[in-house]
Amino acid sequence: MSAIETPPSTSGPTVRVAGAGFSLRILAAAIILLFFYYAAGVVITMLLSILLAYFLDPAVELLERMRLPRTVGAMLMVLLLIAVLGAVGYGVSTRMEDFEANWPKYGALLRQGANTVENKIGGLVDERPSGQSGATQPPGERPEAAIVRSLIFRGIGNLYALVLEITFVPFLVFFMLAGKRELWHGTLQLFPASKRTQVKETLEDLRDVLRNYLAGMTLLTAIVIAASSAFFWFLGLDYPILTGIVSGVLNMVPYIGTVVAWLPAFVIALAKWHTIGQFALIAAGLMTIHILALNFVAPQIVGKRVQLNAVAITIALLFWGWVWGGMGLILAIPITAALRVICDHTESWRPVGRWLSG
Repeated sequence: MSAIETPPSTSGPTVRVAGAGFSLRILAAAIILLFFYYAAGVVITMLLSILLAYFLDPAVELLERMRLPRTVGAMLMVLLLIAVLGAVGYGVSTRMEDFEANWPKYGALLRQGANTVENKIGGLVDERPSGQSGATQPPGERPEAAIVRSLIFRGIGNLYALVLEITFVPFLVFFMLAGKRELWHGTLQLFPASKRTQVKETLEDLRDVLRNYLAGMTLLTAIVIAASSAFFWFLGLDYPILTGIVSGVLNMVPYIGTVVAWLPAFVIALAKWHTIGQFALIAAGLMTIHILALNFVAPQIVGKRVQLNAVAITIALLFWGWVWGGMGLILAIPITAALRVICDHTESWRPVGRWLSG
């Protein structure tokens, strides 16, 4: 009789222990998410530094094989990166200044279009009493001033992250490149001896995936910028290079960037074009460029090492875009690809890795 009653007495604690373990995992995930959200500046700075270090490491190794000390090679590559980014930033800023000088023309067209849409919507449904028509607008305040003030207050939240990235990323990249062997050895020492081979294979695979992704996306972005700029120049739009740069950068955000890239071109086209067919031509041209780049050029350049399915990419974009905004959209793919590599090399997480790769 006692033997029959034994199984029920042992199953209860097992269920409670399993439930407690699941609750601890949920709590740990929530803590990590809060850390990523509130320490966005620090985490984004570290991730950007790691990506850039992986990207520049082959060039540093090449200089090292040419008998140049690794510290000197790392310094030269960081300085070259700063020079290239500075030149690109200067070129973009000069074109932005020209665009800002002509902004009143585009701003007036945008306000006119917005007023037209608002009037049409108000004509369809307008149950608001006439005395409330100006209740939401403080007396004497210009709408432009309210918009600018709102954008400034929103940008303050990202100012700390921007300062960290500009100030610390070059130093972190240099230290990671110069001390690569010490960092690699120290990282392996964090794990038990029985796990170091597995960790080494994971890190090597992670290095290859991130390096290939960043190098491929850099080349792909340059191709999209060139094709978009040529397309805008052929159409006779103003600022074809500036609009092409925006189109190329947005191409780094899969799916969403393809559609968002229409908007800057639409704004500039308002000064010349007024028919729906002309704007449809812009949308069709940009859609063709981005689809060809993502489906035919990207697999050849980036390769298939990222191995993420469309559902995983979309969820990653939604999640990291919600956590970090624009930077989250750009970093979503490399973060998810890194997670997929880690899952593939961890026995208990391999089902998650298979789901991510589809």
